[in-house]
Amino acid sequence: MVEENATSSETRTLKKIREATQELLKYGLLEEASKPNLYRVVLTHPEEVTRILEPLDLDIGIDEIRGLLYVKVRLDETPEQDEWSHPLVRRQRLNLEQSLLVAILRQHFVAWEQESGTGASQAQIAIDDLLPQLQIYLGDPGSESKERTRLLTLLDQLKGHGLVTSPDAHERIVIRPIIAHLADPMNLQALLAWLREQIARQTSPDNASEKDSSEEDV
Repeated sequence: MVEENATSSETRTLKKIREATQELLKYGLLEEASKPNLYRVVLTHPEEVTRILEPLDLDIGIDEIRGLLYVKVRLDETPEQDEWSHPLVRRQRLNLEQSLLVAILRQHFVAWEQESGTGASQAQIAIDDLLPQLQIYLGDPGSESKERTRLLTLLDQLKGHGLVTSPDAHERIVIRPIIAHLADPMNLQALLAWLREQIARQTSPDNASEKDSSEEDV
């Protein structure tokens, strides 16, 4: 019995690798800044972690420049799947308003890295700087308090996806580096272009005259 236990213990994956992989699966990512020890374990044992994830059709994404490790679907196994739609990865599809805010935040994140260097931490933005940008696409909800509440609700939802932090005492948030991998820039640019087109149509003179004509017909 003792011999069987010893053999079983010898064949088990090292405890530190198990703990690091469990943390990676729990949150979908590991950041060097917040979990340096677990981050280093995965970084120094990628083959072992990949071996654990392989039966689940999962793999590790490694972004050493930003100090980030994240779970992704093995695209060679499931090429038709969105890498964040796997049932064992805690992610949900974003609605239109959430996707719009992600697009805006990603633009700020890219600008921050261009100015400060790729991998620079603490890409911050103030709530007051986001409000007018969101209003351009979603319109004015009728009052400043409603507009602020709408934005704070969306940011709280994105916080659940690991994309931003809670606002600090100065009403600033930090855009987390996972946004560079979660958000497809082509899709986000297409979304912004489509929204701009919708706004242009709503405010164009032709559209206004069509509306007047239809009202006269009625």
